[in-house]
Amino acid sequence: MLIHFFKNLFKSKHEKILEKVRIILNLINDMEIKFSKLSDKHLKNHTKKYRNKIFNGMSLKNILPEAYATVREASKRVLGMRHFDVQIIGGIILNDRCIAEMKTGEGKTLTSVLPIYLNALPGIGVHVITMNDYLAKRDYEQNKQLFDFLGISSGLNLSNMNVSMKKAAYLSDVTYGTNNEFCFDYLRDNMVLCINDKVQRTLNYAIIDEIDSILIDEARTPLTISGCMKSDKNLYKKINDLASMFILQKKSLHKSSDIKGDFYIDKKRKQIHFTDIGFKKIEKIFLENRFLNNNFSLYSSKNIILFQYITNALKANKLFIKNVDYIVKNNKILIVDEHTGRISKSRIWSDGLHQAIEAKENIKIHNNSYTLSSITFQNYFRLYHKLSGMTGTASTESEEFKTIYNLNTISVPTNKKICRKDFTDLIYITEKEKIRSIILDIKSCIKKKQPVLVGTVSIEKSEIISNELNKLNIKHNILNAKFHKKEAKIIENAGMLGAITISTNMAGRGTDIMLGGSFKKFCKNYKKKNKFCDNKKIFKMWKKNRNFVLSSGGLHIIGTERHESRRIDDQLRGRSGRQGDIGSSRFYVSMEDPLIKTFVPNKVIYMIQRLGIKKNQEISNIFISKAIHNSQKKLENYNYEIRAKLLEYDDIINEQRLIFYENRNKILNSKNIFKTIFNISKEVFKSLVNSYFLKKNQNNIKSLDALKIHLKKSFNLDYCNINNYIENHLITNNQFNNNIFKIFKKNYCKKKKYVDKNEFNKFQKILILKILDIFWIEHLYDLEHLKNNIHLRGYAERNPKQEYKKESFLMFMGMISFVKCEVVSLTSFFYSNKYSCNFFIYLIDIFYNKKFFLEISFFEFINNNFFLKKNN
Repeated sequence: MLIHFFKNLFKSKHEKILEKVRIILNLINDMEIKFSKLSDKHLKNHTKKYRNKIFNGMSLKNILPEAYATVREASKRVLGMRHFDVQIIGGIILNDRCIAEMKTGEGKTLTSVLPIYLNALPGIGVHVITMNDYLAKRDYEQNKQLFDFLGISSGLNLSNMNVSMKKAAYLSDVTYGTNNEFCFDYLRDNMVLCINDKVQRTLNYAIIDEIDSILIDEARTPLTISGCMKSDKNLYKKINDLASMFILQKKSLHKSSDIKGDFYIDKKRKQIHFTDIGFKKIEKIFLENRFLNNNFSLYSSKNIILFQYITNALKANKLFIKNVDYIVKNNKILIVDEHTGRISKSRIWSDGLHQAIEAKENIKIHNNSYTLSSITFQNYFRLYHKLSGMTGTASTESEEFKTIYNLNTISVPTNKKICRKDFTDLIYITEKEKIRSIILDIKSCIKKKQPVLVGTVSIEKSEIISNELNKLNIKHNILNAKFHKKEAKIIENAGMLGAITISTNMAGRGTDIMLGGSFKKFCKNYKKKNKFCDNKKIFKMWKKNRNFVLSSGGLHIIGTERHESRRIDDQLRGRSGRQGDIGSSRFYVSMEDPLIKTFVPNKVIYMIQRLGIKKNQEISNIFISKAIHNSQKKLENYNYEIRAKLLEYDDIINEQRLIFYENRNKILNSKNIFKTIFNISKEVFKSLVNSYFLKKNQNNIKSLDALKIHLKKSFNLDYCNINNYIENHLITNNQFNNNIFKIFKKNYCKKKKYVDKNEFNKFQKILILKILDIFWIEHLYDLEHLKNNIHLRGYAERNPKQEYKKESFLMFMGMISFVKCEVVSLTSFFYSNKYSCNFFIYLIDIFYNKKFFLEISFFEFINNNFFLKKNN
């Protein structure tokens, strides 16, 4: 009794949550017999019944047991699959704003339909987020028939769809798609000029598959919609040729001028840093090659951009490696995602780095890009009213999930006990010895016909293993993760008897490896050869093949090196031993691996060298394994700090982004845009008059003259009665302001007579939205430069983050003020000219796209026919 009391007293939070979940599970299990006796018609009618209950005020939590029992029974009838108890547990956890950590092969896709159905009942949308289009389409097609049976509409959101198709997908109760596509749609929705072009509705509930990959691995890179800007392409090539003249300083500990190196590399941060000699050398070389004028230094505002060119050239040549960080295909640079090993076709490096790599590879250099709109995954997914996710590996990042997303991580018990053997790491001195040992391990498995999955960290490493196997004429599949559909099929068959598969660590994620291969594929192939056969006979044959694989030892996992994150290693291991299958795993490490060279302490490497290990002899040492494990933890913490810092700065931008989007949407949804313009114009004119007349009893003649010129030049307004103000100050500032507004309004009324009301309203909206967007793009550009240089404030003992917050706020308020002035200014010009609405928008596009507003006013642009001169 006392033991039981203390056990309950010291239960972890995790155990307490699972205890509560099991109470709900028992309720669902108790309903199973009752629901199994219902006809299809009665079962389908439950959806209407639940929706009526929600309409009458019942919470989803109270409906959950019945709803889950309904889905379980429907799944048995439609899909032929019954939810295990552990899948029900996972479904309950997912509905409770938590992450369900479920091991590979536990059926996360089937688990997800439970909370999806429940949260789809109110009819305000559920978004199911996957890693790629293939998985989104596969899961949508697999679950659509179940949702159709239950009376729940479902849609698929893919990148190649038009606006009407996307709108239809988002109007469905359930929408499947990728993380990138949902984010891009959000950004595009906040760039539209017509309300009907918006596709998304309320961000209600999102359930993220492989949540650690999306919210952790991909969170370091903001999602950006970019535009192109012209740049000097020849300059990239010329400076790339100069990169070989700079000498690498191997030791970065000493930076004094007596060291010969020009620059050193920070491998952890992937950065280039110049020494004192390096800075002098840059200036000297640039002067010799006439990139610099003798009258201006490298650090002047005109030339500082050259410093970025040479930094990028050295990064391209020293830090970014072909077939590791990128590949060259069809004369294009394609980025290899560092976490998934997949090709990111839509991604490019910013700030001229992509162009520097193109110059290095001697291929066509594309225009540089600038940001039109941007958001991080962290801030996008935090916009959802309710968020949850599932993955096989989340516990190592549970603190980050809680801190940033307020999501608890709950480990769901496996349906069957894991029987996989995880062998200790084998450590070698050189890379060559390690590769030799890996090949011997593969050959040993081939003798037993045991299937092998070799996980590598890069395309380059996978090709090295493949070349070694080709020399020995060993048949194998190599998977470089270039095509999602193809990779899923290869991974699916990696459990066949004697199959050898080489893959990047993350390739094919979301696809189970079945020992003996996929039964569906086996059945399909057998029926092609034998027309008359029953499924029972085919199943027996497939079972026989599966038993052969089990007798060989199950799937053997080989990790060619430790990844920078323990999660990725766990994901690779988790490929083997699904649903109680036997299997094994082993990692091979060398002292030449990047992780070891960069993060393992020098004393550990020195100790190994002193051990006097012979050639091809492996090391199996607890101390060394612990050092590797600690280096992974260090790197995980370092990456977390990067993500946290990125989020800190993006949170500041996000506050401004939300205010900006809110005001933009008000304009977009406004039915009386003229009232908005009149309010803005009053505010602008009031501010303008007050800025010229700060004191009541001062000589204002000069100020009045200056104001008169300003009104004409910026707003095309002629204030004829300005002398009334001069003589004895007959009117106050407010009266003066009102008089200016009356002239503005009079011009507006004249123009309104000649333009269709609906066309005029549409034109006014487009005018304001275009100005908002133009200034927002400029603001994002300025913020990026501020962020890149704000760290220098630290030298003046100021907090860079606080400085950034203060400066960015002032910049934002300044931008809003400029926008208001510009709206009134352009509106004034339109009212006082005979241009049509469409032609005036055309003029505005030319004025801003060509950046004329940096040089001249719109008044000068129009009156001097500047647009005709510059356009020719």
